[in-house]
Amino acid sequence: MATNPLQQYFRQPKVYIKLPSGGAYSKPGNIQGDVTHMPVYGMTGMDEIIMKTPDSLLTGQSTAQVITSCCPNIKDPWDIPIIDINAILAAIKIATFGNTLSVTSKCPGCQTDNDYDLDLNKIIEHYMSCQYNNSVSVGSLKIKLHPLDYKTTTEFGIRNFQLQQQMVQADQMEQGDARTEQMKRLFEELGKLQTDIIKSIIESIDTGAQVVTESEFINEWVDNCDKTVFDNIREQNIKNNEIWSVPPFDVVCENCGKQDSIKVELDESNFFVKA
Repeated sequence: MATNPLQQYFRQPKVYIKLPSGGAYSKPGNIQGDVTHMPVYGMTGMDEIIMKTPDSLLTGQSTAQVITSCCPNIKDPWDIPIIDINAILAAIKIATFGNTLSVTSKCPGCQTDNDYDLDLNKIIEHYMSCQYNNSVSVGSLKIKLHPLDYKTTTEFGIRNFQLQQQMVQADQMEQGDARTEQMKRLFEELGKLQTDIIKSIIESIDTGAQVVTESEFINEWVDNCDKTVFDNIREQNIKNNEIWSVPPFDVVCENCGKQDSIKVELDESNFFVKA
């Protein structure tokens, strides 16, 4: 096959990042090369079109395809731990548009619209200093956790989104037995969703006598453990989620001087709200 004479003009990696997880929590072979110096390319014109496709955004497919395009060292973006996703997306934005993200925000004090230029490098630096706490001790039990991968996070997000939509519809129903039954069912489904999340983040349980890794045994235990144990795991998961969320940017209104903070959403398909 002849060499394309335009190959020298193909896009080149513009950013190199270290994966915050250090490559942990991914399947062997999913990340090629040096995880401390991973090349990131800017988006193509097709990538930008994909990121505006509603159906693909809803399923997370747009984000997965763009990561595949811009991070060729990642073989399966669905398998990437969620703690790496925002750093990767920030690097893709930097490689495509530069370090600055321009946003408009309304001042909560005087209602003035302000234009701000946010430095995306702050997001990368934030994740370089984050630590994922993967251990919960309750009595004699030592529970080892792991972050969800992007696929599982998206699946839980879709379930939660659908339940929240049904909650809105049920809330608009007339008072009566039908509404009561519907709300009861939805709250039970939300509770099951939360339980399924906890089951999915447990890697193993050390009882002192043995280490249990079989998912069927762990799932049965989660369904039958004390509420205090469940709450300890859930609280640690919440803390990890807070640590690994996109950091806010502190801003000041040019009109009245009121201080505020802005949070940006890097994953345009992220509609996941904590259950």
